[in-house]
Amino acid sequence: MSAPAGLVALVKPWADLYADNRLVSSAVMFLHLGGLLLGGGGAVAADRDTIRNSRTSEAEQSCHLSDLRAVHRIVLLGLAVSLVSGLLMLAADLETLLGLVVFWVKMALIALLLINGVVLTRVERTVRPGSAANWPRLRAVSAISLVLWFAIVLASTFLESA
Repeated sequence: MSAPAGLVALVKPWADLYADNRLVSSAVMFLHLGGLLLGGGGAVAADRDTIRNSRTSEAEQSCHLSDLRAVHRIVLLGLAVSLVSGLLMLAADLETLLGLVVFWVKMALIALLLINGVVLTRVERTVRPGSAANWPRLRAVSAISLVLWFAIVLASTFLESA
């Protein structure tokens, strides 16, 4: 897929600034990686705890579910920062990135992660401490989340070297 000429022309001033200014490009990359670290780090820790806490006491499960609901804001903030910085990086190299299969794979993985996040939130609302009902489903959705976060990082490494 090639970028429309009008869009390329529209983002050219940004692309030039990004290419010519190491401080700008480094700051955008920092925001992107920082957002991934914030959002992904929070999600990975919460997913790990969800898997572990599915077999703990009712009190520990109750505490975990409370923490899990609170971590969503952190994850969403990290994703928002990564989204904005990712769009800035896309605009800096529109013609190249839109033509790369690995870029579209990463976008598909992000879409799957967002869908999984919606499912996780819905399942989380049905889980009750001390009840075995829906903990297996929450564990499965959390495991999928873990795999998707790491797959996105893997796709990012291939994208960076493309």
